[in-house]
Amino acid sequence: EDETRDMQQQLIDLAASEGLEMRLHDTVHTNTVDAHRLLHLARETGGTALQRQLAEALFAAYFTRAEDVGDHAVLTAAAVGVGLDGARVREVLASQEYAEAFAADVAQARAYGATGVPFFVVDQKYGVSGAQPAEVFGQLLERAWSESRPTLQTVGGEADGACGPDGCAI
Repeated sequence: EDETRDMQQQLIDLAASEGLEMRLHDTVHTNTVDAHRLLHLARETGGTALQRQLAEALFAAYFTRAEDVGDHAVLTAAAVGVGLDGARVREVLASQEYAEAFAADVAQARAYGATGVPFFVVDQKYGVSGAQPAEVFGQLLERAWSESRPTLQTVGGEADGACGPDGCAI
């Protein structure tokens, strides 16, 4: 327990150095399946932009305000706060809608080798586990970018008989 508190305090201090507030010692250990199902609703309703807004609202609820993001009232407030329809949110929460999509997400995470959070995947090719320094992400993104945009290599250089703006010499 002491080790966990020390690790949490290191993360709290790191976040504070970046201007972020985290209340990890006060957070509620909870089931987040319903939160993930609402993230699917947000993506279906408003695309990845709305999904990202809901994720940020849920992170703020959990990390900053230490709210129980398994509680339907907390989830509804966050979802409505980013623009989702309250009736639709309550409908999803009262059902098992998006449960299969969530299960598929879990299966994909396991296939990637994710064993905890955060876990970042870039280009379906690279995984980064845990909170890492910005330099690690910079190197990862640079590598992924350069691999996805190979540099053209010209072989042979210019030949005397090469074609130019006035035509080709034969």
